[in-house]
Amino acid sequence: ARLSRANVSRIIIERTLKLVTVTIATARPGVIIGKGGTEVDKLREELKKLTQKDVQINIHEIKRPELDAKLVADSIARQIEGRISFRRAVKMSMGSTMRMGAEGIKVQLSGRLNGAEIARSEKFKEGRTPLHTFRADIDYHISEAHTTYGRIGIKVWIMKGEVYGKRDLTNVLGASKRPNATGPGAPAPNRGPARRRPNNRKA
Repeated sequence: ARLSRANVSRIIIERTLKLVTVTIATARPGVIIGKGGTEVDKLREELKKLTQKDVQINIHEIKRPELDAKLVADSIARQIEGRISFRRAVKMSMGSTMRMGAEGIKVQLSGRLNGAEIARSEKFKEGRTPLHTFRADIDYHISEAHTTYGRIGIKVWIMKGEVYGKRDLTNVLGASKRPNATGPGAPAPNRGPARRRPNNRKA
């Protein structure tokens, strides 16, 4: 509930023996950090009591939230809950996403749209979203809008481009770099792998 206004896209939790590292990807880092870091300190203390371990919190800012499928789906859901026409909400979100450089976007809504008696599904598409292409960089998320006449399911696919060469699947956020690390156990700068001294001993 505390992070509901922070436009959080995803949270990654890494655990070691004595440390819990929480990486939060958000479009509004100021809401999580708070004035002078007060909010993030409260969050760290709560997690420390819960886990009984030291907690390190990393805040990863999403520069272009219009290209994040979860944030787009949640935005459409909030507009529908605010009694805005679902077609208007979808078209505004799709236009913003395409203006930010996406190659394509597809949105599907299912439920009692505009309070209709019979539930149905409607799809909206702009640009291209090739779901059968391995190298296509597509972000996908599903969300729900809770209305007085029932729940409406929202699916969003965003085509960001194509990936060539090797793809780094270790971490979506690049958490190894640890941007904006706070709390004990913040990593020291990486100086590269240690070089082994050559063994010049003669037999």
